Amino acid sequence: MSVSIKKGDTVLVISGKDKGKTAKVKIVLPEKNQVVLERINIAKRHTKPSRKNAQGGVVELERPIDCSNVAIYCPKCAKGVKVGMKILKDNTKNRFCKLCEEIIDKT
Repeated sequence: MSVSIKKGDTVLVISGKDKGKTAKVKIVLPEKNQVVLERINIAKRHTKPSRKNAQGGVVELERPIDCSNVAIYCPKCAKGVKVGMKILKDNTKNRFCKLCEEIIDKT
């Protein structure tokens, strides 16, 4: 999996039915190389009535998408970018945008 994608990151969807949309990462699934994004890749699931959902019906779920279909969004560049790692003088590791060299966050 791409170690550059973490929970809480803002990413840009670069392929699929939601191409061009930005969203926040809710869950990272490293063993499957997938991420779950907020309000992206919505699927409808028909459920039977149960104790949890007494009425049943159609439920909308956010499904995982592959990490290769998203890119970290740089607010300065306003597009999806590749990310590099940089160690500063105070020995903190940071992720940075490879286009504008803006620090995305401190890790």
